[in-house]
Amino acid sequence: MARKLIGRKSEKEILTNALKSNRPELIVVYGRRRIGKTYLIREVYKNYIQFEFSGMYNAPLKKQLKNFHLALPSFMSQKEPSDWIEAFHQLRLYFDKLNSKKKKVIFIDEFPWLDTRKSNFLSAFDHFWNSYASKRDDLIVVICGSAASYMINKIIKNKGGLHNRLTQQIQLSPFNLFETEQLLRHHQVKLSRYDILQVYMTMGGVPHYLEKILPGESVAQIIDRLCFHKNGFLRSEFSHVFASLFEQYDNHEAIIRTLASVRKGLTRNEVLKKSNINSGGTVTKTLTELEESGFIEKYTPYQGSKDSIFRLTDEYSLFYIKYIENTKAGGKGIWMKMQGLQSYKIWSGFSFETICIKHVEQIKEGLKISGINSTSGSWIEKNTQNSAQIDLLIDRDDNVINLCEMKFYNAPYTINKKYASEITQKLNAFRSSTQTKKNVFVTFITTYGLVTNPYSTQQVQNELNMDHLFVDV
Repeated sequence: MARKLIGRKSEKEILTNALKSNRPELIVVYGRRRIGKTYLIREVYKNYIQFEFSGMYNAPLKKQLKNFHLALPSFMSQKEPSDWIEAFHQLRLYFDKLNSKKKKVIFIDEFPWLDTRKSNFLSAFDHFWNSYASKRDDLIVVICGSAASYMINKIIKNKGGLHNRLTQQIQLSPFNLFETEQLLRHHQVKLSRYDILQVYMTMGGVPHYLEKILPGESVAQIIDRLCFHKNGFLRSEFSHVFASLFEQYDNHEAIIRTLASVRKGLTRNEVLKKSNINSGGTVTKTLTELEESGFIEKYTPYQGSKDSIFRLTDEYSLFYIKYIENTKAGGKGIWMKMQGLQSYKIWSGFSFETICIKHVEQIKEGLKISGINSTSGSWIEKNTQNSAQIDLLIDRDDNVINLCEMKFYNAPYTINKKYASEITQKLNAFRSSTQTKKNVFVTFITTYGLVTNPYSTQQVQNELNMDHLFVDV
């Protein structure tokens, strides 16, 4: 089946606008591996790419230069370049021969892999851009890479010749639920939204992972085959993810494992203490890189503590640490057996909360408040008799605060007397601690809605179900 570019509306707009601009464009695209960076560039610029070249992982300088030389058109008969200055000079000569006035794209993929030790690649590229490409208003240069630490520190925060030279930057993120559903439908995978949620909980919205799903499989078959069979694709993926993205990736993996061990997130100091990483500066840098790569998110608590809370939001990492690495490969029906365990209820509840937090714009749309200015965050109160925590609240400019309760369940959810009492306690603790004068609305986000009973009627002001999370916003 032919591939189709799903979603990526804002990213496509940035790239297509570059085709209409009257200036040279230097665009950086970064994001975790398997996220679809290369496909996005090729699809949008397929009629404009005049030169495409990709770095080779762990290849020496000579092989990288040979690869570059082979990427040049055959009519460019120069000898193989001996260094990057000469290589970019050859590229300059090639573009000087092109007479067309339409936009021309130079696409350099896996950019960080080219900047090997003592290669002087970055300085040569810097010189090529500043002395040549930046003077041609018909050129778009796209540099792309998965190694987030490099792309952020060496390109986006460059203090040398590329400082303030980038015209656009695109951080490519995993698909949301709407885009995930679109992709699965395109591949003739017909699952209910409840089942799509379960799939999303195990692998997130990484397109390459989702494309491994086969039509006609149940959720249990999908998860068993990809995660628990001996040669399952997602069984070995975790060991490659961080090594391909980060330098000193042991720190990144340590922080991911630390955040996976707690349910509600940690402050920077708590991460430093629990992860056994020696340097506070290293922790700060690593947290930034993980956040920029979409593995974790930073939340600002509502009032109270000023320390930001870091929470693991990469579904695959959490699922791998929780289930895959501790389960022996082989056998049938592994996932069906796990679903009967109490640990499944805890994991699925936490994962659903994380998904809701990541889809807060869809929640606002469902509440019909997308046009009202608001901020979202979390709240925790540990120092009172009525201690409580709220993972998602929406503070609105129209004198309302939504306190969100999120429940993943395989049927309409019933609020019983005990839970109703907990909601009342949480509400009272929030009002007492924050001294808010705003209306506080308890808002439930569930899979199949709530069972109407006296407790739901008394406690709940707003109710959304999983369909509201699948909206395109």
